[in-house]
Amino acid sequence: MNKYHELIRERYAQIGSNDLGYIEDALGAVMMVLNEVVDNQLVPQDLRDKAAYAAANLLISDYDVK
Repeated sequence: MNKYHELIRERYAQIGSNDLGYIEDALGAVMMVLNEVVDNQLVPQDLRDKAAYAAANLLISDYDVK
């Protein structure tokens, strides 16, 4: 858990304590965010490329695309 950014660890704790709601389709939420990153022209191209690569790998994996 320590390898993730402090903000991620903070949200994790908030979800665990029920301060934030749990998302049932967490992988779907990840795909939506990755798609937003790839689509955003203000995001540096190298980060957009990484997001596209991660999303494509997720789609090829066992993830059930809805």
